Amino acid sequence: MKQLFSALAVILMLVVPAAHAQDNYISDELFTYMHSGPGTQFRILGSIDAGTKVTVVDRNRNAGYTQVLDERGRKGWVESKYVSNQPGLKTRMPALEKELTQVKSALANAQGDSEAKTKGLIESLEQRNAQLKELETHTSELNQKLIDAQSEIRELRARIDTQKDDLLMRWFTYGAMVAGAGLLFGLILPHLIPRRKKRNNGWA
Repeated sequence: MKQLFSALAVILMLVVPAAHAQDNYISDELFTYMHSGPGTQFRILGSIDAGTKVTVVDRNRNAGYTQVLDERGRKGWVESKYVSNQPGLKTRMPALEKELTQVKSALANAQGDSEAKTKGLIESLEQRNAQLKELETHTSELNQKLIDAQSEIRELRARIDTQKDDLLMRWFTYGAMVAGAGLLFGLILPHLIPRRKKRNNGWA
């Protein structure tokens, strides 16, 4: 029974710290030493390279040390300032490089789309300018035709007015001629008709 309780106690000691354990990383120094206890006075068990993933087992805030379990199964104490909850550059570099590649690709696509849109806008602008120039030419031609038509209308009106004056002058002339002829005829007519001689009956 004692052996059973002893085994259970050992299992609980192993399980309880594991339940509170969390993944951490050694900061981006070249390496840090792992000691057998929370301090430099304890034996050095080895070194841990920068960026290595470790599991925090315990912390000694007074000593400034953290007990960690590395990927090789070694358990020891390292200075807390070298333990970070952020992955090191060694771990993050592939993700950063992948993200950089994606950003460059997106930027290249955006530049391609921008150049295509710019080219389309330039072509559209050139077409609008050509249409505008054509409209301006057509409008200028219409304005010139309008000016010519107005000038022709003025000439025709002047001719009509001149013809009216000529017609009135002709009627006036014809009337004067008729009146003159009538007057002349009235003056000549008495001389053309013979006068009757008075009969002398001796009644004088």
